[in-house]
Amino acid sequence: MYERIIVPLDGSIFSEAVLPYAKNLAMALNSEIVLLHVEVSPVPEFDPHAPVLSPPEEIKNIRADVKARIKSICSSLENDGARANYLLREGPVAETILDVAEIMQADLIAMSTHGHTGMLRLLLGSVAERVVHHSRIPVVLIRPIKGEPPD
Repeated sequence: MYERIIVPLDGSIFSEAVLPYAKNLAMALNSEIVLLHVEVSPVPEFDPHAPVLSPPEEIKNIRADVKARIKSICSSLENDGARANYLLREGPVAETILDVAEIMQADLIAMSTHGHTGMLRLLLGSVAERVVHHSRIPVVLIRPIKGEPPD
C-alpha cells in the first residue's frame, strides 16, 4: 500500500516527533522511509546588497551538522530494522517536499507540525498546511507535545 514514505525533517526535535510513527508504519508495511531535509538558502528580503547573515564557513558547518544528524537518524532506523534513506535538498520548503514526493513516487508524506498558532503562524506560515493542501498523496501530520522530546 505505502511503498515509500517521505519524512521531512527540519533539524528540530519537534520535526523528529513523527519518526516513531513513520518507523512503525514502515516496518509493518515493509515500506522505505526517505528522510528529507530542505535547506532554505539565505536570501535578503528587502535589500539585495545586504550582507549574508551567516559567514560561508558557518553555513558550511551547519550543513555538515545537519547531514550528520540525518545520517545518524537513518542509521538508527536501519538498526531497528526499517528500510531508510535520506535526501538533502535546497529550495522553498513546502514546494520541495511536494516535488521530491512526486519525483520519488512516494505514497505518503509523514511529518510533524510545530503547532504554531495566532500571530506566530501568520508570520511564519505553515509548511505542513501548504503540503496538505497541495499534496496529491496522503499526508499524515503529528503534532508533538511541547516540552517532550520524541522517543
